Amino acid sequence: MEISEAELKAKIVELDEIHHDVSLPAMQEGASEWAERVAAERAQVEAGSRLNRRTFLLGVGATVGAGALLAACGSSSSVAKSSSSSAAPTLSPSTLTDLHVAALAASLENLGIYAYTAGINAAKAGKLGSVPPAVVVFAETARAQHKEHGAAWNAILRSAGKPAVTTTDPVLTPVVNKDFASVTNTVDLAKLALEIENIAGETYLSAIGVLTEPVAIRTAASIEPVEMQHSAILNFVLGTYPVPNAFEPTSLARPTSDYGKL
Repeated sequence: MEISEAELKAKIVELDEIHHDVSLPAMQEGASEWAERVAAERAQVEAGSRLNRRTFLLGVGATVGAGALLAACGSSSSVAKSSSSSAAPTLSPSTLTDLHVAALAASLENLGIYAYTAGINAAKAGKLGSVPPAVVVFAETARAQHKEHGAAWNAILRSAGKPAVTTTDPVLTPVVNKDFASVTNTVDLAKLALEIENIAGETYLSAIGVLTEPVAIRTAASIEPVEMQHSAILNFVLGTYPVPNAFEPTSLARPTSDYGKL
């Protein structure tokens, strides 16, 4: 490890303080407001759908009541077709786009939790040789923050009537598993964690340009710096000074279009 135990512990304390004093409150406020807006839109859509179904059924009843029973029976198949082909309640395209980002983000946070947990377990089992205690503390701290981020994204998805994302990113998981099989020491583990954090950070940065709702943008923007702080500390661990980049790259960003359908 290219940083002293004392220096790493100090950076972990600073990371946790900034997260709980600045990033977490901003994320929670944004996620809560976003969830409320999505829930309101969902309620409005469902209310409109119920009204349309009621109007349709009243129209059919009036036709039958007017003495057109035979005609109605003869056209039962067309009535069924009309009813089944009517559009199912759905949210606006912009909201669905934002929810795609939320789902992808949740899967990336789950991947971070998964990778850090595997690393912590391997370190505690003595499978990585001599691991400085502060490295485990950092991994536990980062994992806890990923859990908080993932919970926020899933709360937003549930507000839209969508299931919470409990799986890890399906594209990256096989890659992480393959790379983790080659991890034998602290340096290897830090390199793998750094790769995951960089992908997450760049994905958030890229998502800011994809999201449509201002509060959704604020939520992503409140999390992205935390991922980059994780990356900065990991760079210190590896002895690579994290020089700021005036134009943060997004070449590693995961495209939201890859994440299923909502």
